[in-house]
Amino acid sequence: MKPAKNIDRLLEIMAALRTPVTGCPWDLEQNFETIKPYTLEEAYEVADAIERGDLDDLRDELGDLLLQVVFHARMAEEQGEFGFGEVVEAITTKMIRRHPHVFAVSDADDPVKVKKQWDEIKTEEKRERAERRVRRGISEDFKAGHLGSVPRALPALIEALKLQQQAAKVGFDWSEPEPILDKIEEEIGEFRAALKSGDKAKIADELGDLIFAAVNIGRHVGVEPEMAVRGTNTKFRRRFAHIEQSLAANGESLDEATLERMEELWQQAKGR
Repeated sequence: MKPAKNIDRLLEIMAALRTPVTGCPWDLEQNFETIKPYTLEEAYEVADAIERGDLDDLRDELGDLLLQVVFHARMAEEQGEFGFGEVVEAITTKMIRRHPHVFAVSDADDPVKVKKQWDEIKTEEKRERAERRVRRGISEDFKAGHLGSVPRALPALIEALKLQQQAAKVGFDWSEPEPILDKIEEEIGEFRAALKSGDKAKIADELGDLIFAAVNIGRHVGVEPEMAVRGTNTKFRRRFAHIEQSLAANGESLDEATLERMEELWQQAKGR
C-alpha cells in the first residue's frame, strides 16, 4: 500500500489496521475511551505547531489529528452507527446551514447580523439535538441550563475557570479570596484522608476538588490558571534541563544519579 493525497487511502489504511486477525493488535484493542486522550493530545500538538510558527510541523500534526477523526469514525462504523462519510456530511450540512448569507438567501450583510443569525441557527440546532437525545434515551445534557454554554471539550483547567465565571454571573461565588484558602486547606485534609483509604476513585475525586479550588483562587486574584501552569511547566523544563546538563558535564547520567544529587542540582537551578 502506497501513500496518497486522497482521503480514501487513509480510510483504507484504517480499515486494514482494524481488520480482525490481519490488522494491528494495538489498533484492534482500542475503543473510544482509550483513543480519546490521543485525540486531545493531537489537538494540542496542532496548537503548539501554530504557536511556534512551524508550518512543516503543522502539516504533520494536522495529519495526526485527521487520523484521530478517521479512527473514531471507523470504530463507530464497526458498531453500525456512522462512518467517515456521515461525519463529512454532518459538518457540511452544518456549515451550509449556518451560512445562509453565503449559500442561500439572507439579509445578514454585516458581522453583527451574521453573528445574530448564527446564534439563532445554533439555538435551533440545540433543540434538534435535545430531541435526538430523548429518542436515544440519554437524560444527562451538559449543554442545557445556565452552564450549558461552557464546552466540555475545553482543557480541564479552562473549563473549570469558565464554569466558575458562569456561576459567578448569578452570584454563586466567593466574595473574596481568603475564604478560598480555607477551602483549599479543607480539600487538602480530605485528600489526605482519601490517600489513607487507598480508594483510587476517592483519591481522584478529592484531587479534582483540590485543583478546582486552586483554579478558583487564581480567578479571584486575576491569575489565569492555564497560563500559570504553563509557566510552571516551562520552569520545570528549564530546571530539569540544568540537572541533566550538569550531570553530563561531570560525566554522570540521569539513570545513575541519586535523588539527593538531583535535588542538589535542582536547588542550584533555583538559585540561578
